[in-house]
Amino acid sequence: MADHQEASVTLPSDPAAVATARRFVADVLGRWGLDDPGDPADSIRLMVSELATNAVQHTFGQSPTFTVELRLDREEVLRVGVTDSHPRFPRRLPAAVQQDNGRGMAIIRVLAAEAGGRLSVTPTAEGGKTVWITLPWAAAAVPAC
Repeated sequence: MADHQEASVTLPSDPAAVATARRFVADVLGRWGLDDPGDPADSIRLMVSELATNAVQHTFGQSPTFTVELRLDREEVLRVGVTDSHPRFPRRLPAAVQQDNGRGMAIIRVLAAEAGGRLSVTPTAEGGKTVWITLPWAAAAVPAC
């Protein structure tokens, strides 16, 4: 494997694109040899599904596309980012007992933290944002779902 690998895909902000984003991540992790049965790839796919869903649902039509990017550095750090062109950063919502949604970012934070990683948000030059998941990459480091 090379010291640094990258892959990205830009998709329409459409609910059907969430499954496409998840398949893209699964395919890339497989090409990079990071998809052993029962391994952390399941958690990565779940986190990407949540981020892609947010990019579709919470940009209110102001982001016609979103981009999923994966970066693997020296087989030690995996960064996964989802970029959209809406300027509003994600906010943590109060957890209500009857709440059916709004827990995606909390789920992502917990999964990333359990893996020894972190979640961050950076603005883009175009006025949008990228939500990044940064994980130390070792098969045992990321919890399986």
